[in-house]
Amino acid sequence: QVELRESGGGLVQAGDSRSLSCLVSGGSFSNYGMGWFRQAPGKEREFVAASWSTGPTWKTENTWQTYVAGAVKGRFTTSRDNAKNTVLLEMTNLQPEDSALYYCAADVEGRLRRGQPAGVMTLKMAYDYWGQGTRIIVSS
Repeated sequence: QVELRESGGGLVQAGDSRSLSCLVSGGSFSNYGMGWFRQAPGKEREFVAASWSTGPTWKTENTWQTYVAGAVKGRFTTSRDNAKNTVLLEMTNLQPEDSALYYCAADVEGRLRRGQPAGVMTLKMAYDYWGQGTRIIVSS
């Protein structure tokens, strides 16, 4: 069983920067595709960002791919530290519309690596495990 724990949420002012962290326990983290989603009250959970490796699982160093949703592109980036089993969501110039519960998710079956269907990294169903979420509230 894989467990994910998000941290770093809180109340921020518009224009602030904030980094969220997701610690992954269990399994082989470096082989996992990792996604970030967010959900505001009364709204559907939406894709934010993802990272995955396109290389074989046996390679010492994989080539990492990232994809960021258009709503946050240019302000949000995602990165990962395989040595610490951690994925980050780095957010800048936060706006009130960014307020949401932010979830970390793990694809342990290689769906993101295979890249099928197109845009698979944006689909909730591509991920096998989810964290409990960490809340970001942006005040204007």
